Amino acid sequence: MCDYSLMAVPNRLAREGEELVAHRFPTGSLGLASPADLKRASDRAPSARRTFWCLMKDFFNPPRTVPVPAVCIPPGARMKLLDIPARLQQDLGVGPCEAVTFTQISAAVNSYRDAVRFSNGREVRLQELREGQRVRVLDLSLAEELDLERLREERAEFNFRR
Repeated sequence: MCDYSLMAVPNRLAREGEELVAHRFPTGSLGLASPADLKRASDRAPSARRTFWCLMKDFFNPPRTVPVPAVCIPPGARMKLLDIPARLQQDLGVGPCEAVTFTQISAAVNSYRDAVRFSNGREVRLQELREGQRVRVLDLSLAEELDLERLREERAEFNFRR
């Protein structure tokens, strides 16, 4: 769904047909984000050349930043993984573009568990993807039914531990 460290980041569910990219969030974790959300956030970033008074104003009254929401994928969703690096292709015996199924490799809390499973049965955690790597959501209808209560419990546990 969304790795534990992304529960501190605003998040939303993926949509069928959506193209996403692997993005490093402020928590340090790699997750999926919409290119449109990333562009919106970068458009609001201050320009490199600023006057002294603009810098002083921003220091005492910082501009609001727009957080990039993590896009959560339910287990069982079918996706197309694009731009697979040559090293990963070799290690996994796959091509540069492969159909994958989103899965969770563990039920343990406070660990990275989001992964993709290739048709040959090999699995790769999202944390091992390359930043900027593209993913296209093909089908959410095969995804397992969401256990919203479990998600609420995980979020409550994460907030409790902070």
